[in-house]
Amino acid sequence: MIRVAIVEDDAEVQGVLQEYVRRYTRQYGTEFEVTVFADGVDILEDYRAVYDIIFLDVEMKHLDGMTTAERIRQMDADVILIFITNMAQYAIRGYSVGALDYVLKPVPYFAFSQQLLKAVARLEKRAKHYLTVPVEGGLRRLDTASIYYLESEGHRVHFYTDEGDFSAPGALKAFEEKLADCPFARCNSGYLVNLAQVRELRQSTVQVGPCELQVSRPKRKAFLAALTDYIGGEGS
Repeated sequence: MIRVAIVEDDAEVQGVLQEYVRRYTRQYGTEFEVTVFADGVDILEDYRAVYDIIFLDVEMKHLDGMTTAERIRQMDADVILIFITNMAQYAIRGYSVGALDYVLKPVPYFAFSQQLLKAVARLEKRAKHYLTVPVEGGLRRLDTASIYYLESEGHRVHFYTDEGDFSAPGALKAFEEKLADCPFARCNSGYLVNLAQVRELRQSTVQVGPCELQVSRPKRKAFLAALTDYIGGEGS
């Protein structure tokens, strides 16, 4: 269930946006829990970081949307902000508070649904993925986002993570298949790299977290393509 807040001082627009969310659910099947606030001061009162997406009117009677967003950002770095406004020039300021985008009034369903679709896609990318790894004495459940890279050595695979390093029995290809839905790619035959941890790519090396790895000539083109696709997807 995705938690949405609508901060809008016009009761008619509140109703329209709530109906748009219900229509989106009928169209795409995504379920939402919607909370409505009539002003920026209302959502800020006892604010808790429980919302996934906030639709925020820019012009409100007591506290405008931009100031509200700035105060929300001080308490919540992750919530997705989408501005609703009459004038695009105000919405452009929204990028200073990390807003995803804006929708112009009067709000058409198509524009609203496209922004909601974009926000849901971003939330899905943030969702945690876990990998279960056999280790001595049992199993280890590993958040894939914490992995820098995997290294193959004989019949074992070494895991280098921000939680420490360890090794497990198995083949790199088997773990590569388990990570097929996550942003991993080989920079050479022995390394499987978490693209989310790539800091810099040079001609023959790649900086992955604190580690510098060799990029082989046969793998460079495919690795660069995978990295480009990943970065492009992050920006969409």
